[in-house]
Amino acid sequence: MEATTVGLDLGKDIFQVHGISADGTVVFNRSIRRRQLLKCNDLRT
Repeated sequence: MEATTVGLDLGKDIFQVHGISADGTVVFNRSIRRRQLLKCNDLRT
């Protein structure tokens, strides 16, 4: 399933990232540290 919308909740060191499909189904939901986000090319892996 492919994410059509990606949300990013900004925090000081940890971000919450989530993706939803066109029908509103959650595709992914994860916490990620700032340094990981700067290196990350594909948040779905």
